[in-house]
Amino acid sequence: MIDNVPVIDIAELNSPASLAAIDRACREWGFFQVTGHGIDPPLLQSIFAVSREFFGQPTDDKRRILRDADNPWGFYDRELTKNRQDWKEIYDFGRADGDKLKPRWPVGLFRLRFEPVVRAYYANCKSLALRLLSAIASNLGVDPDNLARGFDSAHTSFLRLNYYPKYPHIAAGDGRPFGVGEHTDSGALTLLLQDEQPGLEVCRDGRWYLVPPTPGALVVNIGDMIQVWSNDQYRAALHRVVTNPRADRYSVPFFLNPSYETTYEPLPTTVNALRPARYRRINWREFRSLRSAGDYADLGEEVQISHYRP
Repeated sequence: MIDNVPVIDIAELNSPASLAAIDRACREWGFFQVTGHGIDPPLLQSIFAVSREFFGQPTDDKRRILRDADNPWGFYDRELTKNRQDWKEIYDFGRADGDKLKPRWPVGLFRLRFEPVVRAYYANCKSLALRLLSAIASNLGVDPDNLARGFDSAHTSFLRLNYYPKYPHIAAGDGRPFGVGEHTDSGALTLLLQDEQPGLEVCRDGRWYLVPPTPGALVVNIGDMIQVWSNDQYRAALHRVVTNPRADRYSVPFFLNPSYETTYEPLPTTVNALRPARYRRINWREFRSLRSAGDYADLGEEVQISHYRP
């Protein structure tokens, strides 16, 4: 049994060795890191460069593109996790849909540098995430294209830029907040690019493990949707981000989410007489809206997939 999140070379993603390594990581951790993923190093460097430049702007300038309940794209600095405020600032980018749901971009000349990099990194992450989803489908015994059907042009995936300001040093026990409190991701897959500052932790068997930054690698974690598809064979792991009293931290997650009309339930290949379905059918629009409501205000218990057990 390895003692930390495994690092997997996916240059030959569909090879038996890669598929077996991904299957084991999904069963034992719900997390893994990937190298050989095909995203060019200059693009990785560029997304960090524009992220640092964006968050270095005056707060009033960032709040000109503040997200809201009608349009989730843009800047935000008051997000909650399980009804507790995070110690972070974010910028979210996703596809346009109609007149209201449109990306919000920084004003001025900076947009000319910012927008092309954000769009390019988003496109690369979506392509990689779908490749990984195809591999997971194979491991769960279904056609590689089976799970991808909800991720067409109407998908709700998005890219996030995270900024975790250094937190002033305080004595132990004084209640320093987490950058992000413990949670699982609600969608299918998350791809995360970390900078050199450690902070991400994953929970396994009641113990928290720091996920060390690996240069050039992306951290992959499965979300609640894959846990449902797998009928609990793969578990979406609790994870969190700890604050750093000495240095700022930046990260860039991409969340692979389906169209709002998508419904999902345990796959037939994961259900049998000895292992009946552990979830009833879930509608993504309903589930996502109930989960995300807690990002804006304390609205009571945050909905989890456990609420959908028969």
